[in-house]
Amino acid sequence: MQCLCNGIHHLLRLWVVCVFLFINNGFAGKMKIVEEPNTFGLNNPFLAQGSRLQPKVTPSPVSGPAHFHRLAGKCFSLTESTYKYEFCPFHNITQHEQSFRWNAYSGILGIWQEWEMVNNTFTGMWMRDGDACGTKNRETKVIFVCSANSKLAQVSEPRTCVYSLTFETPLVCHPHSLLVYPTLSENLQKEWDEAEQARYEGLITDQGYNNLLRDIFEDAGLLKSHKVRVKPAEVTAASGTHNSLQKCTEDFQKQRDEIERLQALLTQHNIPFDLKQSEVKGTVSPTVKDQRLRGDIGLIDLQ
Repeated sequence: MQCLCNGIHHLLRLWVVCVFLFINNGFAGKMKIVEEPNTFGLNNPFLAQGSRLQPKVTPSPVSGPAHFHRLAGKCFSLTESTYKYEFCPFHNITQHEQSFRWNAYSGILGIWQEWEMVNNTFTGMWMRDGDACGTKNRETKVIFVCSANSKLAQVSEPRTCVYSLTFETPLVCHPHSLLVYPTLSENLQKEWDEAEQARYEGLITDQGYNNLLRDIFEDAGLLKSHKVRVKPAEVTAASGTHNSLQKCTEDFQKQRDEIERLQALLTQHNIPFDLKQSEVKGTVSPTVKDQRLRGDIGLIDLQ
């Protein structure tokens, strides 16, 4: 009798296993796929957290103060509550939920793009084009604070999907460690000097000055460039246009010298020329101080 009971119990266990396998196989194709990235629980041995993250864009090249370049290739971590944040300067910022939930979140909060600069000072790094957050992408501003050691100190979310990260480091303790001007090449420093002089003399508006500065910073790789790439043929066709305030001034001076030379030549050979027309043209070409501001780009029209 006991043998019969043991046999029935064994058959029942076998039947339960078969039903379980049938249900598992029969409905596997109908299971809902989790839409957000997940780690399948904390410390999943089958799928690393970072391997599933798909960045939307490529990080910008390393730029800014030379002493900051040593941070490239390094990463700094911070765990707050149930989230682990990882900041990799000049690369990206990621967030990983530290829980055993099936769909524990892991995502990108921003990818390195450009510096923020105010009054000749670097004030932060912008990480943009992170994972989607509603109709926009997540982005993070990195703020630097002087400290004896480099570490990720704090992460907050002042606005929805816009994060603020505080990075402590001795690299910013020197009073001149975040100046923009010394990081520029000699040619770009010269362009900045010319822009400053032009604004001082009233040749350009503040808006024109800011536009020139943005061009300088884009050329230096400090800001993400939004310029449209011009084809070589187009460059050749437009080679006669003025591409800087200095070039414009030089061309104007050459034209005026050439006019004076021709007038002297005509006078030397007693050849009359229209003085009234010259006087009218002279009024159209006033001195620098008489120029009127042009508008959007802020440059003076010397034509």
